[in-house]
Amino acid sequence: MKTFTFALRIGFSFADAQTMQAIIVFDFGGVLFDWNPDYLYQSLIPDEAERAWFLAHVCNPAWNIEQDRGRPIAEAIALKAAEYPHYAEQIAAFYQRWPETLRGLLPEGMALYQALKRASYPIFGLTNWSDETFPYAWANYPFLHEITDIVVSGRIGLIKPDPAIYHAMYQRILQHYPEAKPEQLIFIDDAAHNAQGARNVGWQAIHHTSASETATRLRELGLAF
Repeated sequence: MKTFTFALRIGFSFADAQTMQAIIVFDFGGVLFDWNPDYLYQSLIPDEAERAWFLAHVCNPAWNIEQDRGRPIAEAIALKAAEYPHYAEQIAAFYQRWPETLRGLLPEGMALYQALKRASYPIFGLTNWSDETFPYAWANYPFLHEITDIVVSGRIGLIKPDPAIYHAMYQRILQHYPEAKPEQLIFIDDAAHNAQGARNVGWQAIHHTSASETATRLRELGLAF
């Protein structure tokens, strides 16, 4: 396993460094995958204002995250269609045509992933993702099979930033690296509150806004790639 000079943060500065082993944990959507329901609904709801309202109030993040937590898709569609019956067809399409919400991989994020992989850093995945849709990604994106281990929220009934999901990920990591410590883990997530959730349980974390910024932050932590 790669070693790196690990710098503990005190406020906005780095304290004295200590040598430890680096383990990278990637979020997927917004870091490695280009996922956005708007890709699908541009054709289903052409009017931009109506589409924005629909994605903010009907098939919105609060509704979708419950499927990431493990709620069955059939139940989710039925609940929302009962609430907005005039949008029943569009609601059903969210999962009937779900692959159209996934445009593919983010080249810059994947370049970062590949660089870290070439440098022999252990790589894990921690994702808020429905257990019913993740198999599509698993079947169509072979790089996922290279990752040491992946915790999918929908499979364990927990979502970020619940501390319990980070503990579940850590326990999975221990199966592969029994001596790993929480402070050795570096979590990369495009949602600030999820990155903070990792910090709250003792991990290092990077709020991913661009691959170049994340690479800079990793090098500031002492990683060489």
